[in-house]
Amino acid sequence: MTADAGRTADSEGRGRTRRVRWIAGGAVVLALVLAGVAAFASARGEGENGVPSADSADAGFARDMAVHHQQAVEMSFIVRDRTDDEDVRRLAYDIANTQANQRGMLLGWLDLWELPKLAPDGASPMAWMEGMEGGEGHGEHGGGHGSGGGVGLMPGMATKDELKRLGGLRGEQAEVFFLQLMTDHHKGGVSMAGACVSLCAVPVEKRLARGMVEGQQSELGLMRDMLAARGAKPRT
Repeated sequence: MTADAGRTADSEGRGRTRRVRWIAGGAVVLALVLAGVAAFASARGEGENGVPSADSADAGFARDMAVHHQQAVEMSFIVRDRTDDEDVRRLAYDIANTQANQRGMLLGWLDLWELPKLAPDGASPMAWMEGMEGGEGHGEHGGGHGSGGGVGLMPGMATKDELKRLGGLRGEQAEVFFLQLMTDHHKGGVSMAGACVSLCAVPVEKRLARGMVEGQQSELGLMRDMLAARGAKPRT
């Protein structure tokens, strides 16, 4: 093969490679576009143009559970630095990772629906749960009274004083208090997610809520066992 023929072959080879890459890249882009269209379609509701209204259960759950999840992430990061126990640190990591991802989905849907991330003027947190047993989230798993900023109305939320106390503990004391706080928090989260399963209209959001119920109920059993191993139990 002559030098010119070799250069021509190399050039043709690079051209084929570029075309293959372009086609492959185009296929990836197309797949992402189709996935985005599917995600948009699955997140459509029953309101105007298929979008939930600002005062719907779908929007209310997304707003309130995003706040609820944020506190779980915060508590998990606090205890991570207050103990060397691998089991507690692993649980805290799992909770933080799972709930941060779910929070991103909830806030993403609000952006997709072009709805505010704060409750409409005059509306209190948990108002979307009106009509459910326990009213506006004040069921048997309610808590977080006195935490300020309105979040105290959400079931299971820790107060500012409780978060401060958690940050001041170390070792097994921090582990026990974290497990007790997170048990309350999960019970509240289960009641909120269960309400969305009953009240929300968007199928993909109902599926997420159902997964929250199942996942947090499983973790409640784990935390009960971890408390027992430390000679403690959930708070009444």
